[in-house]
Amino acid sequence: MDEGNGLEYIKILKKQCLEYEQLDTLFNLSADLLCIAGFDGYFKKINPAVSRLLGYTTEELLSRPINEFVFGDDKNVTSNVRNDIHKGVPLLNFENRYLTKSGEIVWLSWTSMPEVNQKVVFAIAKNITHKKLQEEERNILMIKLTQINEELKQFTRMTSHDIRSPVNNLLSIFGLLNITKIADPETQELVSLLKTTSERLNDTVTNFVDVLIKSDQFNVSVENLYLTPILQKVTSSISSLINNSGTTINYDFSVYDTVYFNKAYMESIFLNMITNAIKYANPEKLPLISIRTEVTDHIHQLIISDNGSGFDMEKVKDKIFGLYQVFHENKESKGIGLHLVHTHISAMGGKISVDSKVNEGTTFTISFKEQVQYSA
Repeated sequence: MDEGNGLEYIKILKKQCLEYEQLDTLFNLSADLLCIAGFDGYFKKINPAVSRLLGYTTEELLSRPINEFVFGDDKNVTSNVRNDIHKGVPLLNFENRYLTKSGEIVWLSWTSMPEVNQKVVFAIAKNITHKKLQEEERNILMIKLTQINEELKQFTRMTSHDIRSPVNNLLSIFGLLNITKIADPETQELVSLLKTTSERLNDTVTNFVDVLIKSDQFNVSVENLYLTPILQKVTSSISSLINNSGTTINYDFSVYDTVYFNKAYMESIFLNMITNAIKYANPEKLPLISIRTEVTDHIHQLIISDNGSGFDMEKVKDKIFGLYQVFHENKESKGIGLHLVHTHISAMGGKISVDSKVNEGTTFTISFKEQVQYSA
């Protein structure tokens, strides 16, 4: 070999050595688990991340069969997968559990490529223990929520059934009552009002039961609803409460007066919003409720405002629509009304937001989903 060729050969060797050093540095510094395993079931080479995670020394990991470190319940499936790899089948995103030296379980996600001629497997694993713990917590939460939801449904069914009995009894009594025999006009008017209220209560309970049945079948009916008659029906059913509290209700549906929504849900929204505004009125003011429609950025909205006691938004934050969340010292507060409103709106694909100041009032903005239909 002449001098020129010798120098060139040395340069090539230096370049290869540098590349090997860089690869070795990358191998050692990687946060992922990198390893080379033989078809005999032993690690041939591992990076420091493997030792750090499993808690064993490199010597311990290289001197014992890999399957000894695998969690007991996963040994069989891991062996089956390893047999496929030895046949030349690549492995992608295979998850199994390993036991650390301290006895903890860690979840790993493997991607492995076999080199059949050399009888080795090049593999990389990611530690997904945190992800698995999150999935487990989420599954437990979903089970609990499903159980709570079913208990709430059962409670609602029972309550609806129990309410219907006395309401039907009232209607039977009114059917037997001859109002013409009552001499006092004021008493006649009160009896008529009681009868009308009982009939509307019966309709509300009946509609509610229908909604429950349909929701159990995952099929809640929707239709084009005129807001004005629905609001008038609700205010008529609680006319005594409105009059006795001195409440004024102003509404303006001039922007649009129809929504594509479930009727029983909309009645419930109006009912809960109005009764809440009256229940939490500012003691120094007569209740004033404003209801209007708007279109903002092509989103159809229903705005409901009052001049009541309001909320401290810093304290309430996102708890306002939570079940059984109570923020006022009112013995009638149960923490159900706003939760129902939020549930109805969410079920229809909409959103509700709130803005409030203590002793100044509250504004709720209901945003319907985009395919809402309306007419001016």
